[in-house]
Amino acid sequence: MSGIDVTKLEVLSEQRCFAGLQGFYRHHSEACGGAMTFALYEPPQARNGGGNLPVVTYLAGLTCTPETFTIKAGAQRVAAELGVVLVMPDTSPRGAGLPGEDDSYDFGTGAGFYLDATEAPWSRHYNMESYITRELQAAVEQNFPVDMTRQGIFGHSMGGHGALTLHLKNPELYRTVSAFAPVVAPMQVPWGLKAFTSYLGENREAWRAYDSCELVRARPSGAPILIDQGTADQFLDEQLKPELFEEACANAGQPLELRRQPGYDHSYYFIQTFVEDHLRHHAKGLA
Repeated sequence: MSGIDVTKLEVLSEQRCFAGLQGFYRHHSEACGGAMTFALYEPPQARNGGGNLPVVTYLAGLTCTPETFTIKAGAQRVAAELGVVLVMPDTSPRGAGLPGEDDSYDFGTGAGFYLDATEAPWSRHYNMESYITRELQAAVEQNFPVDMTRQGIFGHSMGGHGALTLHLKNPELYRTVSAFAPVVAPMQVPWGLKAFTSYLGENREAWRAYDSCELVRARPSGAPILIDQGTADQFLDEQLKPELFEEACANAGQPLELRRQPGYDHSYYFIQTFVEDHLRHHAKGLA
């Protein structure tokens, strides 16, 4: 670190929500080389003598921002009941000014893939793994009434990929994990191939550190994983391939509950329907 305080927050907005507080905040990130924003929901227990509370981080998918889950998922009602702090970071740096950064929806802005880029020019800014697991940790811990020994992580699509990989690489940090329609085998699907080639280069051995199937074979965490996948998801066969992770978990002895939900697609209507189950899964594991 260069001495810049990554824990100093600028309050963008705060609103009362289910007797708690929904806020949006901005702070400096050394990992991403600029300002980053995140949303955080404090349940009412945070202000009512509830002590330090468990934290569940949600990682959003391609094109999303900290507002997407915060506004669309309806998660605050359940978090308020359970006494869980929700953290919603951004999906990438913003405004880095790199050539090609805004040319497509599935690479660059809004598509950080929760990895640390090793290829120029992306390696200067696209370091979302370090941001999520280090700087965001510090910002949350030093500004909110949280118990950072009780953390879970979940996400959707690209964010489901991020949640699974960050849990499997850091099971002592993120004790619980779940995902909605995650990209489980990015080394084998178009979204992942495009992102990994540009962010990480041509060495496929380096890609294994960001592929859930590869990680669970090498280092199963033992924590029960909950995944919901809609059977009418338009990306199911080409980009998601949950059966590959199901097979990898079975071979590795990794506990997995993969629920195939008939008729549901990739949208936030799907997430709204099952978000309560996921938050209860985390609250139980973090009790």
